[in-house]
Amino acid sequence: MQLFYAPDIAPPEYTLGEEESKHCVRVLRLGRGERIHITDGRGNLHACEIVVVDARRCKVRIAETHSGYGRLPYDLTMAVAPTKNTDRFEWFLEKATEVGVTEIVPIASARSERRSYKSERGQKVVTAAMKQSLKAYRPLLRELTPFGAAIAAPFEGRRFIAHCDAPQSEAGRRFLPSLLHRGERVQILIGPEGDFSPEEIRQALACGFEEISLGTQRLRTETAAVVAAVLVAAANGPE
Repeated sequence: MQLFYAPDIAPPEYTLGEEESKHCVRVLRLGRGERIHITDGRGNLHACEIVVVDARRCKVRIAETHSGYGRLPYDLTMAVAPTKNTDRFEWFLEKATEVGVTEIVPIASARSERRSYKSERGQKVVTAAMKQSLKAYRPLLRELTPFGAAIAAPFEGRRFIAHCDAPQSEAGRRFLPSLLHRGERVQILIGPEGDFSPEEIRQALACGFEEISLGTQRLRTETAAVVAAVLVAAANGPE
């Protein structure tokens, strides 16, 4: 299946943008009458037939539409401190999209190594990973958000903060898989290389977050974030 992304697609016919048209006609060398699939990133998968071959304005006719294609049985928001090396954070974006995530919130915390993050490149990474993994849902990538604003934002679901410091709650730091239930709406905070500060942990607990561990191994930020996403996906896998 050749998958393209067009957030504004609508039946009965649609003209691909220049970048997607070029990929369709010049890279894949697809011709009139051939089939491609286009998603709007919101769960709609359109099976289309090419009617006009043009490297700048390739036109297709929508033959059928599948709604809710590949919908996740859970809802996962990952709030992660961007790494100093942007490539490492983009690796996380790619892998999280492949594994399955609903929303990604880059956060700026007290010990963050990166104080600014431009999401333009990250948006392209997410889109490419969505298409490569043949998904019809595109994760929402937010702009950089201060830690305080991230934990104070309304969220209807369970909220977890992963850290390596001493536990501050009576329940302690519990291994994430032991806390997960199928079909839950979950938010997980992953801090920078220097971890969250004790004060940030206290603030998160006051906002209803639960302390978690991702295991006994020491993980880098982007690895910890991917591991967390995989654990949530595994908890919602086939029974």
